[in-house]
Amino acid sequence: MRVVILGCGRVGSKLATTLDGEGHQVTVIDKNADQFRRLGSDFKGTAVVGTGIDEDVLLRAGIEQADAFVAVTNGDNTNIMSAQMAKVIFNVPKVVARIYDPVREATYHDLGMETICPTILGAKAIQNVLEGNPLEPSVY
Repeated sequence: MRVVILGCGRVGSKLATTLDGEGHQVTVIDKNADQFRRLGSDFKGTAVVGTGIDEDVLLRAGIEQADAFVAVTNGDNTNIMSAQMAKVIFNVPKVVARIYDPVREATYHDLGMETICPTILGAKAIQNVLEGNPLEPSVY
């Protein structure tokens, strides 16, 4: 699978190295080249410096051949806009955007965008612990 990941923070770099280790073709975009250090020396994918809402940057990252696009920057607006671009302009088959704001996440999810909201997931996990349902240890 050819995957383009926007954002090389903790989540983006973890996803990139995991997919790369499984043999997928991974390209990571980040506006800060220093973030690519998170990928480690074993990373066989490609790193592209730039912003994910710039069509030229997306093209350099190979968006036209991508099977999937994941937007995991720290900015909801950037994630939403880049995911829409990947889906509508470049017709990427699988697009996922992380959106921190639960209201925005629900709105965009209702509009057909695949979204992940760590705010909601975290709150639900904490609620489960408070109600006596311990979390499963992370297998990742």
